[in-house]
Amino acid sequence: MRFLSFALALFALALAPAAAAPAAEPVVDIHVHLWKGEESLAAYREAAKAAGQVVSGIGAMWFGGPNQARAGDPDRIRAGNDGIIALAAAHKDVIPIATVHPYDGDAALAEVERVAARGVRLLKIHPHTQQFDAADPRVLTLVRRAGEVGLVVLIDNASIVPGDNEKLFNLALAAPKTRFIFAHMGALQFRFWNLLALARTAENLFGDNVYFDISASVVIAAGSPIEEEFIWTMRNVGTDKLLLGSDYPQFSLAKTLDAFARLDLTDAERAQIRDGNARKLLGLD
Repeated sequence: MRFLSFALALFALALAPAAAAPAAEPVVDIHVHLWKGEESLAAYREAAKAAGQVVSGIGAMWFGGPNQARAGDPDRIRAGNDGIIALAAAHKDVIPIATVHPYDGDAALAEVERVAARGVRLLKIHPHTQQFDAADPRVLTLVRRAGEVGLVVLIDNASIVPGDNEKLFNLALAAPKTRFIFAHMGALQFRFWNLLALARTAENLFGDNVYFDISASVVIAAGSPIEEEFIWTMRNVGTDKLLLGSDYPQFSLAKTLDAFARLDLTDAERAQIRDGNARKLLGLD
C-alpha cells in the first residue's frame, strides 16, 4: 500500500501544470531517463529551452520505464551501456550513467570495470525495478568494486521497498571507500536521513560517503506541510551532499526547479545543490 500511495502521489504531481521555472544560473540535472536516445534527448532539450533554462550537465540513463535491466541478460545491458556512452560522446553535456545487475556476478563486475575504463563516472542500480535486495552480499561486492575503479554509485531510494533506508545506510557503512548518491533522499521517508548528523559524530563509523539527489521528493515537499522538515533534513545531511535531479520524463526540469525555488534556502545553498556539488563530485570542471 505504501508503494501504491507513493506512486499515486507522483502520478498526480506529474500531471499538475508546472509554473515557469526560474531561468537563472546553469544547472546539472543528475537524474534523466533518455529511453529513446537521441529522440529523448531532443525532447528534453526542447522542454528546457521552452523554460528558458540552461542545462550544463545531463546525467543520462538508457534504462528504466520500457527499458529494464534484468538479471541474466548481461549482453543486453552491455549494449545499452554502449548506447549511452556513444550518446555522451556525441553530446559533451551528457554525463553517461551505466548500469549492471548485481546478481549477474562476475559478468556484472567485468562490466563495471569496462565502463569505468571507457570514462563513465556513474553507475545506477535500482532495487525495486531490478528486483534485488540491497542487503544481498552480491550488492556489497559490486559497489565495493565500483568504488575501487572510481565509479559513483547511484541507487534508488524512494522507500518503495521494505527497509530501503536502513539497508542503504548499512551498505554505505560497509563500503566506506565507495561514494553513493541515494536518489530521492528517501522520498516520503526522508526523516530517516537526519541520522547522518549523528553518524558523523561516531568515531570510525561513517565514511561520509553518502550524497543524495532530491528528484521527485522536492516536488512533493515544496509548498506542503512537510516543507520545513524537508529543509531541516537537507541541512542535517549537508547541503554540500545534495544534487539536483528531475527524474525526467516523469517530472520535467521546469517543475523541479519551480519547486526548488520555493524552498527557503540561501543563495549559497542553492548554488551548491543546483550544480556546484555535482561538478565537484564528478570532476566536471
